[in-house]
Amino acid sequence: MSGDPTLPARALLTAPAIGRRTLLARTACISGALATSRLTCANPAAAATPVTLKATHGTGLCNCPFFLVKERDLAKGDGVQLDFVTTPTNADIAALFGAGVVDVSVVPYTNFMTLYDAGAPVKIVAGSGVQGCVIVAQGGINSAADLKGKTIGTFQADTLEMLPLDYLKKAGMSFADVKVRYFNTSPELAQAFIGGNIDAMCHIEPYATQALVSRKGAVKLSDGTDVYGPLYTDCVLAVRSKLIAENRPAVKALIKAMMVAQQQEEADRAAAVRQTTPKYFKTTFDAALDAATKQPAMVDQRRNQEFVLARAQNLKDLRYIKALPSAAIFDWSMLEEVIAENAPLYGSLSLKSA
Repeated sequence: MSGDPTLPARALLTAPAIGRRTLLARTACISGALATSRLTCANPAAAATPVTLKATHGTGLCNCPFFLVKERDLAKGDGVQLDFVTTPTNADIAALFGAGVVDVSVVPYTNFMTLYDAGAPVKIVAGSGVQGCVIVAQGGINSAADLKGKTIGTFQADTLEMLPLDYLKKAGMSFADVKVRYFNTSPELAQAFIGGNIDAMCHIEPYATQALVSRKGAVKLSDGTDVYGPLYTDCVLAVRSKLIAENRPAVKALIKAMMVAQQQEEADRAAAVRQTTPKYFKTTFDAALDAATKQPAMVDQRRNQEFVLARAQNLKDLRYIKALPSAAIFDWSMLEEVIAENAPLYGSLSLKSA
């Protein structure tokens, strides 16, 4: 660590948590795979069959538009389809993307920045979901001060690690005042809280709502809007730079399909949740539907560029990255072209930057 007493002791990485060395080792596999990474794409306009983009994804409702693109073949009309690669843990989602095993990913912006810092040739090209990061606590814990000495569950280098850190900072506290326990998967973290094995957790929707419903006396300490304001970024759509160079139309087709998915989700949220639960969201339909409005889709997140960059300081303080990234991590040009070429579609979206 940098010697800052406000930073968490890494000794608090307790089982069944993934260790920091393991997390960084997975990210480090990027350097060994960069030279051999291979894309599965060609120009959609010239392809007789749809181009298949291999992808990884997260488990929260921020991924819903991505799931709808896959389940409803929303990019097929433009010659593109998705092939999801299964990952055993949350850390592997980012690692496979960074190593070039997959072409695209919906990933927390924090994980993206660790990959970029490690040298992965990747760009953020659009958003996916906003809000939905929630700090949930056991009964009797009603404020940041009540968390002192308590155990908080989360994921490493994740947006779900940033919110509790910023929540505590706002109250004049730090990770040094709590015990941070890291987990591998979303269901694992939710069950640890529901079973009473941790005092609090920062989780994504729909698992935060599931925990509030399932654990008697559980309380919501923060949904992020009290710390960051409304419509803060959670997950982004990121692609390999090689894909942009070799098949820009495929990236544009995917962004357009994400917008169509957002439009469909906004028009009929129940149908979107029904089609993706429990296949992707490991909870009940009722819990997912209740949570859906708390973490809506928002593909155009240009307005959140400075918010994302500002969170990089936390990642540097926690030693996940060595240097603060610049606006070079974003390439909004394809999003802007899709917006210009599909004005009626863009105009129909409820949530957007413009």
